[in-house]
Amino acid sequence: MHAVRVDGIEVAYDRVGQGPPLVLAHGATTDARLFRPQLEDLADEFTVVAWDEPGAGRSSDVPSSFALADYARCLAAVVEDVDLGPAHVLGLSWGGTVVLELYRRHPGLVRTLLLVDTYAGWKGSLPAAEVRARVEGAERMLAVPPGEFAPTVPALFAAAPPADAVRLLSVMSAATRPGSLRTELAVMAEADLSDLLPGITVPTLLLWGELDRRSPVDPVARAFLAAIPEATLVVLPGAGHLSNIEAPEAFNRTVREFCRARS
Repeated sequence: MHAVRVDGIEVAYDRVGQGPPLVLAHGATTDARLFRPQLEDLADEFTVVAWDEPGAGRSSDVPSSFALADYARCLAAVVEDVDLGPAHVLGLSWGGTVVLELYRRHPGLVRTLLLVDTYAGWKGSLPAAEVRARVEGAERMLAVPPGEFAPTVPALFAAAPPADAVRLLSVMSAATRPGSLRTELAVMAEADLSDLLPGITVPTLLLWGELDRRSPVDPVARAFLAAIPEATLVVLPGAGHLSNIEAPEAFNRTVREFCRARS
């Protein structure tokens, strides 16, 4: 494990392989372990870095005042700590929103963007009624007594998930900290980065599960495609929101080819 300290918060990350840096940012109720299929497969060609965002995994808790800019500052510190220059930066789901904020505030650290089944913030990508429904669901989930807290995110897979994926998600979910999750979800609900998209000047891969119900290809991915000047959309057939787990071979091949051509 590697770690960097930012304003008193320790941010842990895994680092494997050699080559151009590829930094991976996970979604809510997960941690760096979500990217095991990528760490194992892509390290032959890239320095693959998967962080535990502040408040998750081995990283420190976050205060209730933590903002999207704070997550981005911590991710910037990881890229700088790797010390291999601008990175290919991939964000999945909520992680993609963090990655977009990283690009807004630290564009010099980003060689390319890889946005996976993500959002320009919930407010930036979803109808207001859907945002309200998600916020209400999150409030119910967080209101249970501590001993009963068991966070779940619906509609992550297009079909019955692999048994090993279920076990991994259960382990990560059980380690989720209510306070940090509450802060993260509040930030996500209010985030709107749609104004940033037309100004993105680095090559951008939009990688989506065909059957993603959390962040549907139409309209979410297609809105990204229409807004970002140098964006390419690749849709993985039969995959849902966690396309890196549900279709790892196609996912890894697409990431490898995109980054190889731009390294």
